Amino acid sequence: MSNVNKVAVVGTGVIGNGWIGRFLAQGLDVVAFDPADGAEERTRQVVEQVWPELERLGMTEGASQNRLTFVSTLEEAVQDVDFIQENVPEREDIKKSVLTNIDQHAKPDAIIGSSTSGIMATTLQEDLQHPGRVIVAHPFNPVYILPLVELVGGQATDAELMERAKAFYQSIQMRPLVINKEIEGHVADRLMEALWREALHLVNDGIVTTEEVDAAIIYGAGLRWAQMGPFLTFHLAGGEQGMRHMLEQFGPALKKPWTKLEAPELTEDLKEKVIEGCESHAGDVPISELENKRNEFLVKLLDLVEDYWPQSKI
Repeated sequence: MSNVNKVAVVGTGVIGNGWIGRFLAQGLDVVAFDPADGAEERTRQVVEQVWPELERLGMTEGASQNRLTFVSTLEEAVQDVDFIQENVPEREDIKKSVLTNIDQHAKPDAIIGSSTSGIMATTLQEDLQHPGRVIVAHPFNPVYILPLVELVGGQATDAELMERAKAFYQSIQMRPLVINKEIEGHVADRLMEALWREALHLVNDGIVTTEEVDAAIIYGAGLRWAQMGPFLTFHLAGGEQGMRHMLEQFGPALKKPWTKLEAPELTEDLKEKVIEGCESHAGDVPISELENKRNEFLVKLLDLVEDYWPQSKI
């Protein structure tokens, strides 16, 4: 069990606000800092908006929006908390500068998780006084609903600290995936990026529209992946012998040049195809309404996943 009671959130954009919503729903005290004008007002508006989804997911006793405090300096935000979630823009120079400041002012035993989607932990640990306590803690949008968080340590990280971090994220109803070897982009984003690159090629070559790509995932692979993921899905494709037969039967096809692993050149023409396709697909529905529909769907889908896959080890 985690003994973290108070957390700091540094950077309150989409991801930072998602973390704040989840932390508050799990009964934690949250201290937030973001130097941008209007940051506190935007955060409180977001939290109020997503609170019904958080209630449907289930809240911890004592959960309250009133447990959020905004402060005017980073030093004040991190000086008296047990865990710090950093969510500043995805630029190495900015992150390292902010992490240096956090490291100087945080309690010696406070853990610092960076929400970076691509930078490796060892890089973030460079030149810090306490490098071992900085880890990658990469979530997925919307953070207040989706439970996966990728945890990656750097060269200075020890196993005990990673266990503490894992226990903390489990305590706020997340499913931490501890990745034992660093790689750019971690794991889940690399998988999504491969599909994204192939989708761009299919649209660019005039084979399908953006709406047709989405339909191919929604009504095909996506439904199966939500329950079992790609490996067990293919395991079932092999019949009674499972993956053994699947690889024997379909393995040779892996050599065929079906996919284009490198991304296409992002020309103005391709940009317009993608933009116009998405805008046509969405129609006149506002982004806020699409987000609400997505959230309602994800809450219901998570219930199904838990019903059919309760033995997951993460």
